[in-house]
Amino acid sequence: MSPLHPVVAEVTARLIERSRETRAAYLARIEAAAGGDGPHRAQLSCGNLAHGFAGCSAPDKAALREGRAPNLGIVTAYNDMLSAHRPYERYPALIRELAHQFGATAQVAGGVPAMCDGVTQGRAGMELSLFSRDVIAMATAVALSHDMFDGALYLGICDKIVPGLLIGALGFGHLPGAFVPSGPMPSGIPNEQKSKVRQAYAEGKATREELLEAEAASYHSPGTCTFYGTANSNQMLMEIMGLQLPGSSFVAPDTPLRDALTRAAVQAVVAHADPASRLPLGHIVDERAIVNGVVGLHATGGSTNHLLHLVAMARAAGIQLSWDDFDALSPVVPLLARVYPNGYADVNQFHEAGGMAFLIDQLLDAGLLHADVRTLAGKGLAAYTFVPELDGDGRLAWRPVAKESGNRGVLRGAGEPFRPDGGLRLLKGNLGRAVIKISAVPEDRLLIEAPAIVFDDQDAVGAAFARGELNRDFVAVVRFQGPQAIGMPELHKLTPTLALLQDRGHRIALVTDGRMSGASGRVPAAIHVTPEAAAGGPLARVRDGDMIRLDCTGGRLELLVDAAELATREPAAGSQGSHQAGTGRELFEMFRRNAMNADLGAGVL
Repeated sequence: MSPLHPVVAEVTARLIERSRETRAAYLARIEAAAGGDGPHRAQLSCGNLAHGFAGCSAPDKAALREGRAPNLGIVTAYNDMLSAHRPYERYPALIRELAHQFGATAQVAGGVPAMCDGVTQGRAGMELSLFSRDVIAMATAVALSHDMFDGALYLGICDKIVPGLLIGALGFGHLPGAFVPSGPMPSGIPNEQKSKVRQAYAEGKATREELLEAEAASYHSPGTCTFYGTANSNQMLMEIMGLQLPGSSFVAPDTPLRDALTRAAVQAVVAHADPASRLPLGHIVDERAIVNGVVGLHATGGSTNHLLHLVAMARAAGIQLSWDDFDALSPVVPLLARVYPNGYADVNQFHEAGGMAFLIDQLLDAGLLHADVRTLAGKGLAAYTFVPELDGDGRLAWRPVAKESGNRGVLRGAGEPFRPDGGLRLLKGNLGRAVIKISAVPEDRLLIEAPAIVFDDQDAVGAAFARGELNRDFVAVVRFQGPQAIGMPELHKLTPTLALLQDRGHRIALVTDGRMSGASGRVPAAIHVTPEAAAGGPLARVRDGDMIRLDCTGGRLELLVDAAELATREPAAGSQGSHQAGTGRELFEMFRRNAMNADLGAGVL
């Protein structure tokens, strides 16, 4: 294992200094919340406590009434519309049974909402998506507010759900806790094949029936979608930050190994709830763990959504992470994984090639991760270089990961990376600040200079394409998509159209104050532009035909218009989004009015 890379050390030191006051205040708050050395429920009145165990079995009532055995709260995002969360249906009963084996009890503390971005994509419901993260955080806090629990297990996988759960969990960071994944679905049709059908449909060369058949062959069973979007980036983050067990991210659902890992997670939380060896979740999530998470995102070409979510999660722990930290780490962290949309493979192939254990082992050997962190598996990240398996008696065992990748087309060592630097960049210029994911962008598209075509709505891009107006070089400026405008929806609907135009040889880019998330692909997309157009940002002054320069290598995003002329322009007013009756958008007006800038996490918490 090499010494810590000097840039990683410098970024961490700056982060610690910047966060000194807020982190100290956070730690003092959770220390005060921890109180004495016994369960909080011992301080409840008889009526409070009776309410808390009224629905329990007789043995659990006795344990909660008389004993000091740990009681675990289960916070679940189960629903059976999300394929990734469908396996969680049986987890509460399983966890209660496992808790009993370790002399503990467990109760479902509460449920949190879990919307599927794959269903709401391109629909008005997507306007609620980002703000659902803060609703999930608040719902998690409600679930844990009863002073009944000595530890918690968090059941969630996708998009805003894991970040929301962690933000809420950090509000109760005095409790030990673990994130418990459920695993990816089996591989369906290759992602590139699905992408080709999508592009053919955008050209009018495939029918809706053919498109639906391809989509259904890709998203086909319980489990997480297998491309490397935000859901699977969440799993990578929870593992590399030590919040779930080694090797647990991408084990298939409803298998003996998956159940054995769930058992081990319950056992770990019970152990960490013991006053003699107590390990609060708020102590695991420190500045070193956050930096490890950023390194993991760079090394895997992870979801751009975490330029929002990881910032918000860090703030919940009193840590002042910024986009500049991401940018400072990017040049020194090599890209070690190629998983769709950054390559042909899916997460199952990534896992089979060595997965998280190989990735962490390589990054540790290169000195790019803090090894001395606290984790669910104990002290130090070295335990995360071991692979879980079942021995001959069906018991969970661990073996060291191989030093060679099982598939160099998917996963490589630090000495032979796919590219020498990370896949995420910060862009700055007179249009504001933005982020871009370049791990899948061709080298000849890292610099685009072209005239703007301005849209205030993503549907308008499709309409212009259908009219034949986009068969040329251009930069699509899709504005009034930020958190204060319409909740910052993802704009995946643009991807097939823009990718098709790029494949025709046109030089295309996207500039938007909206999101593209983990499915950002081959088209250069400067996203999360801040300040957003609705807040008076420069995007509101862009006009059709203005030249825009997007330079990924130089980190610049420039509107090539004279500053004096730009100052005389009246900002466009924009629209109020795609609000349709019955979408529930009006319930989120408080969030929209109070949303922070994208570089502060784009939420209200």
